[in-house]
Amino acid sequence: MQSAMFLALQHNQMERSDSNCQSLSEGFCATRRLAYVTRDVMTLIWNNPRAIKDWKSRLSYFLQNSSGSPKAKDNKKGQQKAIRPSPEEAQLWSEAFDELLANKYGLAAFRAFLKSEFCEENIDFWLACEDFKKTKSPQKLTSKAKKIYSDFIEKEAPKEINIDFQTKNSIAQNLQEATHACFNAAQKRVYSLMENNAYPRFLESEFYQELCKKPQISREPQGT
Repeated sequence: MQSAMFLALQHNQMERSDSNCQSLSEGFCATRRLAYVTRDVMTLIWNNPRAIKDWKSRLSYFLQNSSGSPKAKDNKKGQQKAIRPSPEEAQLWSEAFDELLANKYGLAAFRAFLKSEFCEENIDFWLACEDFKKTKSPQKLTSKAKKIYSDFIEKEAPKEINIDFQTKNSIAQNLQEATHACFNAAQKRVYSLMENNAYPRFLESEFYQELCKKPQISREPQGT
């Protein structure tokens, strides 16, 4: 009963988020939805360490409702549903960090894992940079650059990332004439931190190991 109420509450929250996203960029909206899912995932896990099934449900909900996702568009037509990756697909995530980031299910799971380690600002910054590099309007490029700087770069920013002073200073000097490359050094540093530290721990996590397990086929005893 409690789980059903939790799912209903999450559904209402994400619907409100969708309505507020109409005037914002697609990448920002997807990140917001990912944040809602991750928050609910970690609340369940902290209250109930065995709630892996609930985690999967929220990840699936995120996949089905991700802005711009082909699966999300197909769902509206009733043609396709987001499914959990097969063990073989999940095992590909261990071959390269990029394989994990390129998979929506894997990305949501990795962000939930980072949140459990209180360092989700790293993946949030990386996602913000990916969205930033796709921006075409010079005016939007400057405004987004300032937003990323205030959220992640400046001293005591709400999601301040761990980068050196020289990189921070270089970004600050380039804000007025922002280019697509102004966050490249910082993004590369954060990517390296995630790849070399959090990523190996994620691969050893209970949730990832469970995804990689192949289902056991039960065999009925043969009659004599």
